Amino acid sequence: MSDAAPTAKPQDSQTEPVPQKETVTAGANKEEKTEETESLPVTLYVGELPHSVTEAILYEIFSNIGPVTSIRVCRDAVTYESLGYAYVNFSTHDDAERAIQELNYALIKGKQCRIMWSQRDPSIRKSGKGNVFIKNLDPSIDNKALHDTFALFGQVLSCKIVVDRRGKSLGYGFVHFETDEIAAEAIETVNGMMMNGQPVFVARHMSRPEREAIAEEQRAQFTNVYINNLGPNIEEQTLRDMFSKFGEIKTFKLVTPEDNKNKSFALVDFTNHDSAQKAVDELNDTEVDGLKIYVGRAQSKYERKNELKKKFEKMRLDLLNKFQGTNLYIKNLHDSVDNEKLKEIFSPLGNILSAKVMVDSQGKSRGFGFVSFGTPEEANKAITEMNGQLVSGKPLYVTLAQRKEIRQSQMKQHFNAQKQLNMKQQAAASGMPSQMMGNGLMYPNSFMNAPGGVRMPYPPGPPQVVVPRGGPQMWQQAPPKGVAVAAPIPPVVENLEKMVEKIPEDQKKQVIGEALFPKILAQENNDNQLASKITGMLLDMDNAELLRLAKDDALLKEQVQEAHAAYMDYLESENKN
Repeated sequence: MSDAAPTAKPQDSQTEPVPQKETVTAGANKEEKTEETESLPVTLYVGELPHSVTEAILYEIFSNIGPVTSIRVCRDAVTYESLGYAYVNFSTHDDAERAIQELNYALIKGKQCRIMWSQRDPSIRKSGKGNVFIKNLDPSIDNKALHDTFALFGQVLSCKIVVDRRGKSLGYGFVHFETDEIAAEAIETVNGMMMNGQPVFVARHMSRPEREAIAEEQRAQFTNVYINNLGPNIEEQTLRDMFSKFGEIKTFKLVTPEDNKNKSFALVDFTNHDSAQKAVDELNDTEVDGLKIYVGRAQSKYERKNELKKKFEKMRLDLLNKFQGTNLYIKNLHDSVDNEKLKEIFSPLGNILSAKVMVDSQGKSRGFGFVSFGTPEEANKAITEMNGQLVSGKPLYVTLAQRKEIRQSQMKQHFNAQKQLNMKQQAAASGMPSQMMGNGLMYPNSFMNAPGGVRMPYPPGPPQVVVPRGGPQMWQQAPPKGVAVAAPIPPVVENLEKMVEKIPEDQKKQVIGEALFPKILAQENNDNQLASKITGMLLDMDNAELLRLAKDDALLKEQVQEAHAAYMDYLESENKN
C-alpha cells in the first residue's frame, strides 16, 4: 500500500472512563444477522478528508476491507475541488460494517477521517432523534475519544467535534445515537462527569426554533430588572425602598460613576416574576430626583447587541427605501472626479439631492460613487444618457444602486444556476444521465487538477490550458493527460490587456483568472480552496470588467467581499437543507 494508506489509529485521549452498567455493553445494540440486515444500505459516508484525497487513494484504502463497487469524492461544481467528503459503496453489508470498525478515525494523509452509514433521508437527519449535544470539552478531546466514550452505551451513527477553520476544537460537539433511549441513558450517565479534568454538559440536542422558544419563555418569566438614567448622587437605600415594596429582593446592585457626572444604573433581582413585572409597570418613566428613569427587563449583552443591530438595520432600510429608484451607482470614475465634479457631471439631468465619491483611508478615490436624484424619472434618464459616456477618458458605468443583500442574493442565485449547469455538462460529457449525478454512484473523474495551477469553471471537453504558476517546469511530473500546457503567466498585470487581446477568445478568461487569483488568494488569507471558488464566481463577469478588477485593487476587494459573503450565505443555506 502507498503512503496514502491510513497509519495506525491514534491513541485514545486521556478521558476518564464512563461507568459501564451491567446492561450496557459496547455493541449491545447489534442484532443477529438476518435477511433484513443483509438488505441494509452498503453506502458509507467518509468525511473530514484532506482536499488532496482522490478516488484512487480511497480505493486503495477501502478495497483492503472487501470488494468496493464504487467511490465518489464529492467536488465543487464550479472549481472541481474536493469538498472534503466522499461516498464509498461496498457489495456487502458485512464489509461496510467492518470498514467502519477498522477505519473510522484512522489517519488519511495525516487527518482523522470520520465514517458513518450514509443516510440520504433528510427527514431522519433533521428529526433530532437520538441526537445529543456536548459542551465544555477539553481541546485535547478529538472525535475518536468522544466516540469511544459514548459508544459504550450503544450504536453511534455519527460523532463530531465542531472545529474552527484551523481545525481547533471549539469545545462542543454532537453524538447521534441509533435510538432516543440510548441517548437518554448517555445523557443521564455522562452529564456532569469529568473528562480531562473538566465537567462536561450533555443534553438532548435542540433545534434553533426550540432553543429560541425556550429563551422566549424564560424572558417572559423574568425576575431581573434593569434601572437606568439614575442621578449620580442617588442613595442605595432610597432605591431599595422604592423596589422592595413590590416583593422580596434576591440581589441588589447599584453602580455609580466615580466622577459624579455620569448617570448611575442598578440591577434588582426579585424572587418571583410577578414582583419584577409590577416594578416595571409602575416605575418605568417615573421621575427620581428630577430625572425620568428607565425600568425594564434586564437583557443579556447578546440581546442588547442584537436589538441595536435590528434598530440600525431598520433605519438603514428606511433610508434606502426612501431613495428607492432614485439612487444611482456610478463606477469607473477617473481619479480626478470628486464630489463636486460628480455633481456637476449629472446636474444637467435633474435635481440632485446628493453626490458622493467613495474614497479610501488616504482620501484617494476608489473609482466609484453614488448620485441621488429627486425622482425615479430623473434617475432613469441619467442611466440612459450617461451609461457608457466618456468622462476624462474613461467610460462610465451607471446603474440603479442596489442593497448589498440584494446583490448577494442575485450572485447566490447565479451561483446555484451555474452549479446546476456544470453538473449537467459533466453528466453529458461523461455519458451519464444528469439524474444520476450525486446519487452515490461512481462519479466520472472527467477533469484533471494541475499541480500549482488554478482550475477555472469550464465544462469538461476538449483539452484545456492549465498553467502552473511559475511555468510548466514547476510540474514535478509530466502534465496530466489531456491537459495542454500554455506559456507561464507573468506575475504582474501591467500588460494584461495587451496580452488578452492577442490570445484566442476561449482562453481569455483563463489568462485573466491566473492574474486575479494571487490577489484574491492574498485577500482570503491564503485559503486556496476559498480563493479558487471566489475566482470562479468572478469569472462570470465580462472580460472588460475583469480587466478593470485586475488594475483596481480597491474595486477588486469590494467584489471579492461580496462574492465571499454570497458564498457563505450559499453554504449556510446548504447546511440548513
